Amino acid sequence: MQDVVKPATGRYKIDPVHSSINFGIRHVMVAKVRGGFKEFSGSGFFNAEDVSKSELTVVIDAASIETGNPDRDKHLRSNDFFAMEQFPEIRFGSTSFKELGEGRYAVSGELTMKGVTKPVTLELSYTGEATDPYGNRRIGLEGSAVIDRTEWGVNYNAALESGGVLLGEKVSLEFDISATAE
Repeated sequence: MQDVVKPATGRYKIDPVHSSINFGIRHVMVAKVRGGFKEFSGSGFFNAEDVSKSELTVVIDAASIETGNPDRDKHLRSNDFFAMEQFPEIRFGSTSFKELGEGRYAVSGELTMKGVTKPVTLELSYTGEATDPYGNRRIGLEGSAVIDRTEWGVNYNAALESGGVLLGEKVSLEFDISATAE
């Protein structure tokens, strides 16, 4: 079996133009509504020799939320959901990295949203490295996590006449990251 290549040791900066941070949540108990954040930044250090010494920080502009429906986006920005005027950022800071094998990593850290900080573990997969046409060395990472939005005080919901609720509590997060070496 061939070893999976790891990112080279170094500091990296997320390229938000070529990356995405998206989410999905069950709506009316039958389908997922999807959306994402259009403005975010992040950087990290990857240590190929000792992955446990790696680190990652991501900051999301909460008001950049977009679901394809302006009325829903406005409601998400309100106090019913994210209270974005009071809490304009969503922040993740790693506390540990663990190699899972085959280019996969468990990145544990603290997610701060709506003024509440809770631990979260992201599973990230290394998707490769390339030099872009401008001479920048890039690495790719993709991953996901599932969180319970109510743990961060995002509690808005409504009962349905047919039973159940308007919105699920579980939110799936998906990341597709292109980062350049600094």
